[in-house]
Amino acid sequence: MQISKRNVTQRAFTLIELLVVILILSILAALIIPKLIGRTTDAKIAAAKSDISTLSSGLEQYRIDNDKFPSTDDGGLNALITQPSDAPHWKGPYLEKNAVPNDPWGHPYIYECPGANGEDFLITSYGPDGQAGGGDDITSDDISN
Repeated sequence: MQISKRNVTQRAFTLIELLVVILILSILAALIIPKLIGRTTDAKIAAAKSDISTLSSGLEQYRIDNDKFPSTDDGGLNALITQPSDAPHWKGPYLEKNAVPNDPWGHPYIYECPGANGEDFLITSYGPDGQAGGGDDITSDDISN
C-alpha cells in the first residue's frame, strides 16, 4: 500500500519564517540590552551612595564616642574597625561587617578629614574609572545635599 504525498502534511518552518523570528528577536535584544546595562551602572552608583552613607554614620558614632573624627593619620576609615591609640573612648567596631568596604568598582573609598570644602570629613568614590575628576565621582558631600 502506497501513501500519497497529499496525505502527508509538512511540519517544518520555511526559511522566511525563521528569518522573521530571528529579526524579531534581534530587535527585542537591541531594545532591552542597553536598558539592562544602564541599570547595572545605576545600581552601582546607588550602592556607592549607600556605602558612603553607612561610613558617614559610623564616623558620626565614632565622633560621639571620641569627641572628634578620626584623622587620616589615625588610619582614616580603618579607625571604624580598629581602635587608634589616641581614642581611649572607642566603642567600635562601628561598621556591621567589621571591614571597610571597597566601592562597587573595587576601589577603596578615599577619606579626608577635614574635608576639602570645609566639611568635617569627605568620603569619595572615584567611580568606574577609579580616577579623580571626570564627572563620575561620588562624595559624601553630594549625598548630604
